[in-house]
Amino acid sequence: MERSSTDLIDVLSFVRVVETGSFARAAERMGLSKPVLSRRVARLEDQLGARLLTRTARGAQPTDIGQSYYSRAANILTELEAAQEVVAEAVTQIAGPIRLTGPLSFGVQYLAPALAEFMREHPRIELDVEFDDRTVDLAGGGYDLAVRIGKLADSSLIARRIAPVRKVLVGSPEYLSRHGRPLRPADLADHQILFYASEQWRFRVGARWETIRLSPILRSNNGEMLRAAAQAGQGLCALPSFIASPAIADGSLEVLLRDFPLEEGALHAVMPPGRATTARVRALVDFLVKRFGPEPVWDPCWLAGDR
Repeated sequence: MERSSTDLIDVLSFVRVVETGSFARAAERMGLSKPVLSRRVARLEDQLGARLLTRTARGAQPTDIGQSYYSRAANILTELEAAQEVVAEAVTQIAGPIRLTGPLSFGVQYLAPALAEFMREHPRIELDVEFDDRTVDLAGGGYDLAVRIGKLADSSLIARRIAPVRKVLVGSPEYLSRHGRPLRPADLADHQILFYASEQWRFRVGARWETIRLSPILRSNNGEMLRAAAQAGQGLCALPSFIASPAIADGSLEVLLRDFPLEEGALHAVMPPGRATTARVRALVDFLVKRFGPEPVWDPCWLAGDR
C-alpha cells in the first residue's frame, strides 16, 4: 500500500459513516451522492487492505479494526480542523509578527515613525525591521514585506504602489553663484556632478526623454552624503524629493531645470506570494498607502502641483 496516496476525503467519508451509522446520512452530511460516498469508502478499504465496515440492512457498523482506525482517524481530522482554524484566524486577525525590510534613508526619516504609529494602533503586532539599501531575497530571508523605491524587476513577488517618488536637480546658492545656472539639460556638461551610485539622468525634454551622460566628481550610495556635498557647494545632484525637501525648505539647496523634470520612480510594497493574504500584512500595506499616498507629504507643493 502507498500510504501517501490515501485521499483525506475517503478517510472523512469513512469517519462520517461511523459517526452517523449510515451511508445515506453520511452522504447527505457531506453533500455527496450515496454511490460516490460508498465508492470512496470501498477505495479506502482496498488501499488499507482491510474491511473497515460491516454493512447491514439497518446501516453500517465498524469492524474491530475499523473501530481502531476510526479512533485515530477522527482525532487526526479534528487536529486538521483545528489547524485550519489557526490559519483562518491568522488571515483575519491583525496580530503576530511581520518581518520587514526597507531602504536606509527613507526608512530612518519616514518609515520608522510610520511603523511606530502602526504599532500603536495595533498593539498585538510584532515588528522585525531592517533598513538596508540592498535588494534582499524576501523568500530566502523570511521577510513578509519590503518597501522598495524605483522600478521593480519582473518576478513572482506581489507589488502594490504606495506613492510616487520624484527626483529634483539641486545645487547650493554658493555653487550657483560661482558656476552659474544650467538652463537646459545639455548645459550640465559644464558643471560639477554628484551621482548616486551608477545612475544616469533622464530628463523630459518636450515630448521625449533625453538621457544625459556625465562624468561625476563624486559617487555615493547614500543620499544624505550627496545632499551634504551639494550643500557644501561641491556640485549638482539629483535627489529624491524626500531627501532634498528639508534643504530646499531651509534655502541651502535650490531646485534647477524645473521645466525639464527627471524621470519619476515609485514607492512600492513588495511581498512574497502568500504573505499578502495575511490580515496583518494587508493592514500594514493599507496603512502605508494611506499615510504616504497619493501625494507624498515630503513633496513641496509646487512639485506635486506641477505633475
